[in-house]
Amino acid sequence: MNDLQHGQVRMHGLLSNTHRQAARVVLSFDFPFYGHYLRQVTVATGGFIFMADVTHRMLMATQYVAPLMANFDPSYSRDSTVQYLDNGEVFVVQWEQVRLHGRESEGAFTFQAALYRTGTITFCYRDIPLSVDVISSAQHPVKAGLSDAFMVMQPSPQSPDSQRRTIYEYHRVEIDTTKITSHSAFEFTALPTCLQHHGCELCLSSNQTSGCSWCHVLQRCSDGMDRHRQEWLDYACSEESADVRCEDYSIGEPDSSTGPSVTPDVKATTLLTGKGCGPDDDSKRHILLNGYNLKTDFPKQSDGKVNVGVTAGVVAAVLLLLALILLAVYINYHPAVASPLCLTQRRTNYWPSLKFLKQGFQPSYTEVEGQGLETEIIVEAQPR
Repeated sequence: MNDLQHGQVRMHGLLSNTHRQAARVVLSFDFPFYGHYLRQVTVATGGFIFMADVTHRMLMATQYVAPLMANFDPSYSRDSTVQYLDNGEVFVVQWEQVRLHGRESEGAFTFQAALYRTGTITFCYRDIPLSVDVISSAQHPVKAGLSDAFMVMQPSPQSPDSQRRTIYEYHRVEIDTTKITSHSAFEFTALPTCLQHHGCELCLSSNQTSGCSWCHVLQRCSDGMDRHRQEWLDYACSEESADVRCEDYSIGEPDSSTGPSVTPDVKATTLLTGKGCGPDDDSKRHILLNGYNLKTDFPKQSDGKVNVGVTAGVVAAVLLLLALILLAVYINYHPAVASPLCLTQRRTNYWPSLKFLKQGFQPSYTEVEGQGLETEIIVEAQPR
């Protein structure tokens, strides 16, 4: 950070003066993380960045970018700060001279994580006063690397009215902590994912990715193991036949060259006349084509009868409306009289008052809790 322009570097006031806290930061660019484009992240005092869209109470379990996750306490010293930089091409977070909670005398740590617009991630370590292997994980996890997961909602076996939110970690990259020393660095290069393919042909034929399937309903390419897993299951994308070709999806669909409309180019009304029938013959039939349904109807024998019926209906509706208005006015000025129509009594003080309280976001990653009756289960995968 000291080598960058000072005006671009920001010190986060909240994170620099608290312990076990996290705060949202909006990025100036879309950062690709496992194929998902993120516009905001959550920076934590504990040496990691939480990358999930939905905040859950297990921030330290998965979906993180962690140069060195540990129980750091920036509130111990005024020299301990959490700084960040965003210049449109890279987002950098630096934990400056932070100390371990309860072990402050063992030295200050300075390290950073950089998220590049291209998807590349780098970890840089300037000051590592002691070996990471001797840092205790009793009060806080100690890890370094990357992780992502997807979330699936399932009915809870304890209560049919509640749902269980299960988080599956589908990928993790772990760093050998013995190699984390002062003046060391690591770089992670993003690999192509199925999500980057926006067409069926490229999804199934690309040699950059493997195991991709095309879901025609969602118009999405995926291997089923990403953050859209819930939609992939809801729309039965995994059940589509592996033998289906992209050409098979177009069978039965209208020609796209005719434009966005799916209605065939036919006349809305075709007149079929019998022998000897003139254009004003009442016995002619109207064939109505709407592209899918064929409807045959016979016109009325006389337009005059139709006009009389319409007029009578309008008059009856007006009279009924007038009678209802008079009845409502009478009941309003005579509240003691029981209404023979069982109309609801008009009293403004009887209406219930509905108030919705806005729940504020608590940035502390020790207190993040799901709302309502949801519960959470963390399922961790084996490191790759």
